[in-house]
Amino acid sequence: MTDTLIVSVSGLRGIVGGSLTPEVAVRYARAFVDQLPPGPIVLGRDGRAHGGMFAEAITLALLADGRDVIDAGIAATPTVGIVVRDERAAGGLQISASHNPAPYNGLKLFSAEGRVLPAAAGRPILERFHAGDAPRAPAPSPGTRREVDGTAAHVGLVLATVDVEAIRRRRLKVWLDCGHGAGSRVGLPLLEALGCEVVVAGGTPDGLFEHRPEPTAENLADWLPRIGACGAAIGFFQDPDADRLAIATADGRYIGEECTLALAVGNVLARTAGPVVVNCSTSGMTGEIAARHGVPCHVSAVGEANVVDRMLATGAVIGGEGNGGVIHPRVVFVRDSAVSMALVLDSMCRGDAVTPIDVLASRLPTLVMEKAKIDLAPETSGPALAAAIDRVAAAFPEARGDRLDGLRLDWPGGWLLVRASNTEPIVRIVAEATSSTAVAAAIATARRVIAGPHEPSPRA
Repeated sequence: MTDTLIVSVSGLRGIVGGSLTPEVAVRYARAFVDQLPPGPIVLGRDGRAHGGMFAEAITLALLADGRDVIDAGIAATPTVGIVVRDERAAGGLQISASHNPAPYNGLKLFSAEGRVLPAAAGRPILERFHAGDAPRAPAPSPGTRREVDGTAAHVGLVLATVDVEAIRRRRLKVWLDCGHGAGSRVGLPLLEALGCEVVVAGGTPDGLFEHRPEPTAENLADWLPRIGACGAAIGFFQDPDADRLAIATADGRYIGEECTLALAVGNVLARTAGPVVVNCSTSGMTGEIAARHGVPCHVSAVGEANVVDRMLATGAVIGGEGNGGVIHPRVVFVRDSAVSMALVLDSMCRGDAVTPIDVLASRLPTLVMEKAKIDLAPETSGPALAAAIDRVAAAFPEARGDRLDGLRLDWPGGWLLVRASNTEPIVRIVAEATSSTAVAAAIATARRVIAGPHEPSPRA
């Protein structure tokens, strides 16, 4: 792990006790709150052990500044967004490092609309944070603190998006791995409200991760067999702040995060016609599903805020990112593992009999995706990284290039994306095509070109 404080327009992330300390978190929180209009501030956190320390430090600082604080406690990130909106707060903060390993923590920022802060609103916060502390006049009086549990409101909104009675009739047995994050707070009551028998793993939100927290096939290899062993019809895996969901079949086959969004989009479009929005690293499965329903699929830069911006601009009925993050406008403009679970169960329970999840997955477009990452050393950042990306473009001369976010190259039957991560000091490489051979060749070429200058080579 590289201990670099990652600071962006929508949050920050770092290793606790290293680049990220309570003092740094308070300074960032104040840089955000100082530019908000009057009104309370919602503060939530995922289950990480050090979350309470950051919550207390930020709360005390805001109270001293005269701000009222609404304490959402340990809550899923989408739940925090709902509390911000329902309480008509001036903004909100979620203490979370999302899928990062246990030593990390961070902050996510919410606007008064209950969505992750858009880039334009975040730029002045970055400037204020980097400018350092300025003298602060004492507040006329300290703020107040009260607790609000947004779980019931969140569950109610999700239930309104599906046929609850149809799901309840099936009495499905569901494996739910909350990963010792905040997911159990909303995931368990939702599934119980849907009449499911739930087998819970990692249900205590204490941050004591039993596997690496990002719900990838590699990280879940030892856990997937447990789905079949307990007789569950489906396996759900949340990330620590419960805004992402991965899915596995009854026999423990990982169908992944990319399929989560594709399945959710298929469910919504079967009922409601309208535009779809995905980011530029999302599988083409979702675009093909949108085409089947005769609706447009718009593409944004990577990042939840960018997807939401595009959804609002196009009036999208569903959207999200291929990392398992589904955004449903009828619930909240935040990625949400809870609505993802409900939509998938709804699809399984339509018709005269339960449709197994592996059958639903088999109906998705057949594409092969591979993701890779390269540690971003100081000598490969900035201008050097830009030069490396230019070399990648030159290595695929017949591809159509797009610089919306990093470099995306499209050719008949496939595409490649190379971009710097917003949350980690790494370069992400994503490729997708109709064959694993083509994907492996594209990834290998990108890796080789990024490693150092060489003559352009034709795409394999």
